[in-house]
Amino acid sequence: MGFFDKIFGKKEKESLDQGLQKTKEGFLSKITKAVAGKSTVDEEVLDDLENALVSADVGIDTTVQIIDRIEKRVARDKYMGTSDLNRLLKEEIEGVLTDPPPGSYTFDSDLPTRPYIILVVGVNGAGKTTTIGKLSHQFKKAGKSVLLGAADTFRAAAVDQLTIWSERTGVPIIKQPMGSDPASVAFDTVQSAVAKNVDVAIIDTAGRLHNKAHLMDELSKIKRVMGKIIPDAPHEVLLVLDGSTGQNALEQAKHFTAATDVSAIAITKLDGTAKGGVVLAIANQFKIPVKFIGVGEKVDDLLVFNKREFVDSLFKPD
Repeated sequence: MGFFDKIFGKKEKESLDQGLQKTKEGFLSKITKAVAGKSTVDEEVLDDLENALVSADVGIDTTVQIIDRIEKRVARDKYMGTSDLNRLLKEEIEGVLTDPPPGSYTFDSDLPTRPYIILVVGVNGAGKTTTIGKLSHQFKKAGKSVLLGAADTFRAAAVDQLTIWSERTGVPIIKQPMGSDPASVAFDTVQSAVAKNVDVAIIDTAGRLHNKAHLMDELSKIKRVMGKIIPDAPHEVLLVLDGSTGQNALEQAKHFTAATDVSAIAITKLDGTAKGGVVLAIANQFKIPVKFIGVGEKVDDLLVFNKREFVDSLFKPD
């Protein structure tokens, strides 16, 4: 049993199963239809399987990779029947998901360093602020001290929403007046985290994509001023993507990975969509680990991603 398997208790598994219900219903029904009445995995089955993966928003490139690998295994084993297909598909889907890097943490584990600085990026509406709120709740519940930084100073709603989460979770927040320099807020947050010996500081940023060069400049400046206090800060750049947007989430990931060194991904709103396959597309295309997934509205419905449990839930019969 691996480290990340230990964190997945019965409650987390139930949340995951429920959160992926819509994706699973469409996904499994198409796979079942693809193999109905077949005794062997032939070209027609593989074509139908390819369509099932694409329609679940797994993405063309990732789907082709999975189908190619299955095709080679079927050719090698010669007499593979459709009864083997689910097992084979589970193994290949799990294989395209990126493992967490060495030293990855869970909410309960020791952090790699203190204070641990997380810079959160993503477009407005992706669930960025909610994810920050849920992260702060989970860390605090695990006994860690948390500080929030409201560096999205261009939208009053962003600061207000983060303030509400600060009050709801009982976590302090650093903020400045509307229109202030985001880098100044980030500097103050990191400085305060060091002075107060905080475990985790989570800093929100503006979610704009209309001008990628400006976004890149702004994020670079934020990282520079953080480095004046903690040379290797931020320790994590967490990209928040809305899973319900399917392939649009891939486009957002392209912009943000070009603008800054994204080191981890959180995918939200998977409970309200049949497009959960986008998790596979994103993880495979960018080779960046999916660290958290949002599977519901409740404050505990942000889970540390476990690829084995995720794939198991996709294939779990009702």
